[in-house]
Amino acid sequence: MGMMGHSFETVESAAFRHGMSRLGAAVNIVTTRAGDGPYGFTASAVCSVSDTPATLLACINRTSSCFPAFETARFFCVNTLAPSHEALSNLFGGKTPMAERFATGGWVEGNTGAPVLEDALVSFECELTNALDQGTHRVLFGRVIGVNAAESQDALLYCARRYVTVGA
Repeated sequence: MGMMGHSFETVESAAFRHGMSRLGAAVNIVTTRAGDGPYGFTASAVCSVSDTPATLLACINRTSSCFPAFETARFFCVNTLAPSHEALSNLFGGKTPMAERFATGGWVEGNTGAPVLEDALVSFECELTNALDQGTHRVLFGRVIGVNAAESQDALLYCARRYVTVGA
């Protein structure tokens, strides 16, 4: 017999978070520019969706201080971090005011106006094509309109609640 019609309970959030901590992921700073300046947050919930057309997704918590800027943004940039960016990741993942966040690191204005980290492992400039609310988060779908990869091959990952460096 199949499980058709069977009702399964959702796992507890603590068990889910514990399990997800084992799912290593690249560390990114997702940025945009609003009328009052740049906004950005650290995210590991970023992944490829399609290569035709080139599309990725990034998830943002709707209770985040920078959510209003992303809610109305047409463009955003996913900046994938190198091992040298660990402090920057912590800065953008905390409660530091936006202006102070962007005072650290080599930020330049991308073609879309979104902040691009000059020495990121790779930066993807995106145009928002779709957004979907799921649970506490909004999933932002971006058509990639620019990609800039660094010479460096070393990546900063987050796994088991700590930073890990992976080299090519």
